Amino acid sequence: MEKTSIFLISGGIKPEIITQHIYEQNKFKDRGGVSIFLGQVRNDLSENGSKTREIIYSCYTEMVDKEIIKLKESILKKYEDVKEIIILHSNNSVKAGEISLFVLTSGGHRKQIQVACNQIVELIKFSVPIWKKEVYEDLTFKWS
Repeated sequence: MEKTSIFLISGGIKPEIITQHIYEQNKFKDRGGVSIFLGQVRNDLSENGSKTREIIYSCYTEMVDKEIIKLKESILKKYEDVKEIIILHSNNSVKAGEISLFVLTSGGHRKQIQVACNQIVELIKFSVPIWKKEVYEDLTFKWS
């Protein structure tokens, strides 16, 4: 049985969840900036000319949590001005047009939080064990 992850959400990340995390930043009076990245499933064309219908994400849950915790700790250590990092990633099916990745960094000044946010997105792609199966409208698919 798969354990629950604090970073993974089944299906697309709902706008209400994103809005709530952004709104909660108002309680911190010592922060001058919030940087956000939203990764959305595109309806790209396959080699056969069929558009993407959905991406089915799969992962090793325990390792996802460990890697994201390590990633967050390294970013907080590297960028002293970053005070908070929120990362949510979809698991299972996400339809074209839905959000599959939400990254929020907040801190005192914009420069470090923007750089940190961008770095987190890149690190997630290269170090977190999440795989995707891109399913096209003609039901062909490609793993990446």
